[in-house]
Amino acid sequence: MIGSIFENLYIALQGIAANRLRAALTTLGVLIGVASVILLLAVGNGSSQQIQQSINQLGTNFLTISPGTNGFGALAATLGIGGRFAARIGTRSSSQDLTMADVTALENRKQAPEIKSVAPVVNASVTCAIGDYSYSPSSFVGTTPAYQQARGYSMAAGQFISSQDVTDRLPVIDIGQTVAAELFPGQNPVGQSLQCGRTTLQVIGLFNTKGTNGADNLDSIIVAPLTTVQAELSGFGSLSSITIQAINSASINAAQAEATEILMQAQGITSISNIDFSIANQASLLTTSTSTSKTFTALLGAVAAISLLVGGIGVMNIMLVTVTERTREIGIRKAVGATRGAIMIQFLTEAIVLSVIGGGLGVVAAISGSHFMIDGVKPVIETWSVFMAFGVAVLIGLFFGAYPASRASKLNPIEALRYE
Repeated sequence: MIGSIFENLYIALQGIAANRLRAALTTLGVLIGVASVILLLAVGNGSSQQIQQSINQLGTNFLTISPGTNGFGALAATLGIGGRFAARIGTRSSSQDLTMADVTALENRKQAPEIKSVAPVVNASVTCAIGDYSYSPSSFVGTTPAYQQARGYSMAAGQFISSQDVTDRLPVIDIGQTVAAELFPGQNPVGQSLQCGRTTLQVIGLFNTKGTNGADNLDSIIVAPLTTVQAELSGFGSLSSITIQAINSASINAAQAEATEILMQAQGITSISNIDFSIANQASLLTTSTSTSKTFTALLGAVAAISLLVGGIGVMNIMLVTVTERTREIGIRKAVGATRGAIMIQFLTEAIVLSVIGGGLGVVAAISGSHFMIDGVKPVIETWSVFMAFGVAVLIGLFFGAYPASRASKLNPIEALRYE
């Protein structure tokens, strides 16, 4: 049994070696198919992980409440995913401002047991300068200490603003890595001062790197005490937004329901249709983006499978040519006692060997290609996709080699011997 297997492999390799160029072109088709399947699935998987990482960088257990209808759509656009994923709670033609009274209401633990912390947010647009350097950060945020944990900012040096800083309206700030690189190149920014507008602010903390979330640089940020920003930059008006941190990711929907009910009561809204604020739910965005990414990955895999199918057709075509060219050989083998099964196995083995060689080279090509960025995405190969693509390549060799092998086994030995 083992001897016959090795004999068939030896004959198959001899047949392949006799037509090297043709065999190389055939295996190239399988190689491209296998590599395409693995790489495109890897691109889809890498893209999915990038999106999830972008969302996780912002946190999956916090909500952003914005006045009117801008909250979730703006957040989705910032993530580079699109406003169609915005899950607005409701809209109204005229919106009511968010105030510190709303923050106080949301901080009531009896009414909102699923809410861990609440951070009011005021945004400002300002250019900061020191010496010959000036820079306008993407975000200049006035807030409270609760903002740090809710948004997942950790400190590389110094400390985050404190409750005392907010109470005393101290002119202190924390800055992101991009701000530090632009204004303090090669220096330790902690302890130094910046001129932001007409206000001098002292740097008391430097954030660790957070990277980007697709469209926005999370390291291009300056955070200051809420009262300082209101007093020096924005004025004591309404809040830009309110950031809520849920107890954990599992309680995010319950926290959203509590926040909705509390704000409706605080603002005297009695009907869902009259809600004039929007709430961005990160967990819902993560679920939606994951589902979309899976669909996208499946589509890429289906497209790549077409090239693998084409490679299989190439195997069948070459094997049909091989059978025709070796008709006399088949006649001789049958004349000396070779059975139909032996002839069929011989040509099936040759087709499978071609597919195995092409599939193996395709796996190597895919793994090599995964080390390069493809359209801004780092491919992430999953082990199952390698085995699947290689296995399908072998099955394709078996399937598309079956007809030529069957045709060879059915040849009449007398007619085969007469074939020229």
